[in-house]
Amino acid sequence: MEIKKAASAGTLESSDILVSLEKGENGIEIHLSSTVDKLFGQQIREIISKTLTDLGVQNIKVIAMDRGALDCTIKARVLAAYYRATESTDYKWGE
Repeated sequence: MEIKKAASAGTLESSDILVSLEKGENGIEIHLSSTVDKLFGQQIREIISKTLTDLGVQNIKVIAMDRGALDCTIKARVLAAYYRATESTDYKWGE
């Protein structure tokens, strides 16, 4: 699916992550700001990347501001932002 507009999901509350997606040109670009970057930054990037790869995304810019979100929350926010950005209702929840 094609990214039709910039979109985001999540909040800046504790234990959440705000994920914003925009059209990209150089693969999956992840810009992460996290309160737990030194401990879990690589894992957060891997979850974001895998979620988008599983959706078939090849070029996208991700801006993520994390406040200690769990893995399942990160994946849910990426999925929600993606479906908003593509204006799609063909959801693949739970895969």
